[in-house]
Amino acid sequence: MKYIRTAGTPCELGGKGYGLARLQAEGFPVPEWFAVSAEAFQDSLNDRQKRALEGGDGAEIRAALEDLIVSPGVSAELNAALRQLSDNGVRYAVRSSAADEDSANRSFAGQLESYLSVPPYAVAEKAAAVWRSGFSERVLAYRSGEQKGSAWNAAPAVVIQRMIDAQSAGVAFTADPVSGRRGVVVISAVFGVGSALVSGETDADVYEIDRGGNIVRAVLATKKISVAHDTAAAERQSSSEVQNARVLSDEQAREIAALARQVSRRMGRDQDIEWAIESGKIYVLQTRPITTLRDLPDPDAVRSIWDNSNITESYSGITTPLTFSFALAAYEGVYRELCRILKVSESKIAAHEQILRHMLGLIRGRVYYNLLNWYRVLALLPGFTVNRRFMEQMMGVKEPLPQDIVKTLPADGFRERARDAWQLGRMLGALVWNCFTLRRITERFYARLNRVVADPVALLAGMRVDELAAYYHNFLGQILTRWDAPLLNDLFTMVFHGLLRQLCQCWLQAGDELANELVRAQGGMISLEPATRLREMAQIAARNPQLVEVLRRGHAAESARAIRQIPELSQKYDEYLSKFGERCLEELKLESVTLHDDPSLLLRSIGEVAQGVSATHASAAEPSSSGSAEQRAREALRRHPLRRWIFTWALRNARSGIRARENLRFERTRVFGRVRRIFVEIGNRLSASDVLENPRDIFYLQVEEVLAFIHGTAATTNLEELVALRKREFEEMRRQPAPPDRFETHEPVYQGNQFQSPTDTQKPPADGEERQGLGSCPGRVRGRVRVIKDAPTTPPPAGSILVAERTDPGWVMLFAAAAGLVVERGSLLSHSAIVSREIGIPSVISVPGVTQWLRDGDLVEIDGGKGIVRRLQSEAAHA
Repeated sequence: MKYIRTAGTPCELGGKGYGLARLQAEGFPVPEWFAVSAEAFQDSLNDRQKRALEGGDGAEIRAALEDLIVSPGVSAELNAALRQLSDNGVRYAVRSSAADEDSANRSFAGQLESYLSVPPYAVAEKAAAVWRSGFSERVLAYRSGEQKGSAWNAAPAVVIQRMIDAQSAGVAFTADPVSGRRGVVVISAVFGVGSALVSGETDADVYEIDRGGNIVRAVLATKKISVAHDTAAAERQSSSEVQNARVLSDEQAREIAALARQVSRRMGRDQDIEWAIESGKIYVLQTRPITTLRDLPDPDAVRSIWDNSNITESYSGITTPLTFSFALAAYEGVYRELCRILKVSESKIAAHEQILRHMLGLIRGRVYYNLLNWYRVLALLPGFTVNRRFMEQMMGVKEPLPQDIVKTLPADGFRERARDAWQLGRMLGALVWNCFTLRRITERFYARLNRVVADPVALLAGMRVDELAAYYHNFLGQILTRWDAPLLNDLFTMVFHGLLRQLCQCWLQAGDELANELVRAQGGMISLEPATRLREMAQIAARNPQLVEVLRRGHAAESARAIRQIPELSQKYDEYLSKFGERCLEELKLESVTLHDDPSLLLRSIGEVAQGVSATHASAAEPSSSGSAEQRAREALRRHPLRRWIFTWALRNARSGIRARENLRFERTRVFGRVRRIFVEIGNRLSASDVLENPRDIFYLQVEEVLAFIHGTAATTNLEELVALRKREFEEMRRQPAPPDRFETHEPVYQGNQFQSPTDTQKPPADGEERQGLGSCPGRVRGRVRVIKDAPTTPPPAGSILVAERTDPGWVMLFAAAAGLVVERGSLLSHSAIVSREIGIPSVISVPGVTQWLRDGDLVEIDGGKGIVRRLQSEAAHA
């Protein structure tokens, strides 16, 4: 036959017909059926109808098709097919089957017409009605966005199927289309035919069956029993309401679930299946993909909590693939080493291998802590309950871990560890030993690092690409697997700083203000050296007002030439670049431009400080003394010698740990600077060989992809195309809104998750002129606001209150030109808090929404002791 099909393509059979053909071919129980192809529609059109389809609008097409009838040729084939299907007077279902209906992209649920219980003589008439429904207003609106001229494709094929004399019917979803749970089959069942369920005429029983065949949930509805197919007969039939009468037995529910899962496996994706039971046999009436799952995560899948806390201090905004892949490998290596240092057994380290490999995540191009994995690693160490809170404080985590998650962490509690006393003893012994030998460990670390980075950077410029790869492997092998001093110092700083804060609260009835005063102004911190050197250069430059203006307003080349005219200043400038040239803004991003590459910000900062910022800063603030704070603490504890000794011990260790933490961060800067130079040189070689279009394209490749290309293990060798793809993807990420500071996902992370916070904790207060944060450096100061939301290219004006979302170590140049500091993010151990305390700039950190609340030019007063930011005058009022 020309128009009748039982096999073929989706274009010939339509989506529903193609699904039935596949079910039949796979041996599933399907009622007898055939499809009338869309070609039959075209051959049934008269000339007026064809003209309307060729150039008319929707209304004109619908008007022309009002008198559409099935052509004699089509009708003859249709009647012959009906006789072959059955000759005993059964009724039929006449269903739409558009080419894209029941597809993975569109379901067309309820859009096109279908008819049930159709007698043989009316099948042709209903088929024509199905064709007409393809041009209804609702269908054309549903198809909106398709190219003009698709009207010919709008007419669906028509499926003719023997009506099942169903005792019960319904739908089965092989995954929950509402919650997204992939592990349950959701069955809705009614007595009689399933049209009552689809139309909403009756409520359905709902069954949920898990993968093991267990009915985990059954909800029985009050329903009307009516099994008559004929509408008039159904109206005459006395329907009785039955409370809690089960449509399906447990065994039938399990059989339907098993059948649905078989269909899903054969179809290759989760399915929405219509079924019916006739004389005890389950039939599949149709199947289609569940189209909503792509936007739904599975709540039963692996759960992750993402938090960028103070990691945004190191990796803010979009971070390129090269940087992320290097950071991910670095975190894995160094924390595996920490576990070994603390005598965690190799078997436990191996059991946590996947956790160590996934300490970080990249969400829309932004770096986040995979927070649960951090807790899982910390849970390997003694005292998890206490240390967990200390870690949250150090990382700046604003919300503690929910207790329902704490209970699920696969970590041994203290009782379980006590059963393995030998292992616990080794770990505690290692902690104590490393605590008392930390100074010696740190000295060895410095000596080792100095040897590794002793090679001049110029040496890299003469290496071949394979030599650069070998240099990188050797460099990492000597550094990342022996990162003991920074790790141990961070661990003990976390503990002792947390302990100091608790002692201040419990023994001195004081808050963080006293703790901050106690740990400030201890000296010996390399992070302060850039500011000190900058002020020295500014004092020299201040003798020449013309030079100051050139530094503040001129281009980098012009300013550098002007500096060369003053030998003393030129020498200090070269010394600064030699030591701190890698300490740039966003210095841990390999793609960041360093001061070696562009010293503009340094030159302008010298000019601003020379303009008189230092004097303004010194007179604006009301500093407080750490010495007086320590005296107050001793006075409060003078009658408690044991407490005084413990307090002094905790204070001494907290101070030394904070100082060492900042100094070791600078060594991290040196390491990242050397890695940056290695890959810049590799980028130069690959660009010169026409493998990359531009040397800086190297930053859009992952470390392993670059090395695989060099070593011959790459799956993709067309790096130009790979870079182009990444650039397009990252450009799209830049246009997308940044995810919130904290949110949850379920795996797979990049499918279905919306990256949205379930709470409104990120929204700042709607009104008011005062905000509360964490006081990080005592003192009060007033000044005009300078809001910096992105990496700045110019320093703030003299005496400004610097307001930023976050800072990193490279911002110390800007601190020298500011009277105060307000930061939206961070913790009391973040770089901005530590350095502002040492410099003596009153500062408040962790002020939610402050960069949206304040505007350039607002007059504010900050109290760095109490953590209060008060707006005295808005910029608009000032203007």
